[in-house]
Amino acid sequence: MATGTDPSTARSVRSPSVKDVATRAGVSLGTVSNVLNRPDRVSEATRSRVEKAMADLGFVRNESARQLRAGRSSTIAYVMLDASNPFFTDVAQGIEDAAEQADMSLFICNSDNRASREARYLQRLQQQRVTGILITPVDPSHPSLDELSRHGTPVVIVDRVGNTEDHCSVAVDDVLGGRLAIEHLLDLGHERIAFVGGPESIGQVRDRLDGARGALAGTGASLTVVHTSALSVAEGRSAGERIAGLPRSSRPTAAFCANDLLALGLLQQCVGLGIGVPDQLAIVGYDDIDFAAAAAVPLTSVRQPRRDLGRTAAELLLDEATNADHEHQQVLFTPVLVARASTRRT
Repeated sequence: MATGTDPSTARSVRSPSVKDVATRAGVSLGTVSNVLNRPDRVSEATRSRVEKAMADLGFVRNESARQLRAGRSSTIAYVMLDASNPFFTDVAQGIEDAAEQADMSLFICNSDNRASREARYLQRLQQQRVTGILITPVDPSHPSLDELSRHGTPVVIVDRVGNTEDHCSVAVDDVLGGRLAIEHLLDLGHERIAFVGGPESIGQVRDRLDGARGALAGTGASLTVVHTSALSVAEGRSAGERIAGLPRSSRPTAAFCANDLLALGLLQQCVGLGIGVPDQLAIVGYDDIDFAAAAAVPLTSVRQPRRDLGRTAAELLLDEATNADHEHQQVLFTPVLVARASTRRT
């Protein structure tokens, strides 16, 4: 019969404390505290003796308790909108780069585009007294963001243009991005173009559609809006079915998708239905995630500087947390169209 640890014994085991270290090293509690927090105040010989006692006992400092006493942690947090979208994980890498350089830890939360889940994360992060919060919010105008700032937690809005100047924000000019996509398709001679995206409650979708409409104004070309309920591969495939079902005489010859996941789903559906890309349907995506260039037909996409977006946001957050003279900034990056085989005929 298998044997195991007696539960009563397991409950009696505790982690070694600062007092245990002091007893083992033969020094005062204050000396151990200095070794942990102000090692320059302790002689090298004493410091070595205390560090050896820590190693012998397997002592691990309680960083959470220390930060709680100090009133602020050495952790920043990013509440991302959708962890299934590689765009946001790339942004998180940029945030992590800046956090690492500042010797800070990064805690990542995924709201999954749900306001209730986002609210719970924000409450927990404030309770944990993180240094600051970066967030791609479900609703950039929600009062909870202002509430955090009023309680002393710096907030930076990521991939959204802030509605006020009460926070720093870092975003990309999505109206320009939509214009670049359509201008590229117009230059290739397309006159019937589809915009695939939704829901329009998402600010970026609205801005990219506005840019597309602006580029088409006065050209005589038509725009068919194919609404989606999410920015996902599955919704891109569904949009492909609807486009394929249109009469050949009025079917769009090109599609601009609100993000790359939609564009990849649309491309998959075209391949499955035998619709040639780009000969029968040219496709432009948005974000230029790594999968765009690696697709079966490499995808033309509007590139956003994803890691730069995250890195800049984190730098603004850390400046706000440490600089008494900090001034809020609204940083707007410029997108670039990257043309590949999904629009260029060989």
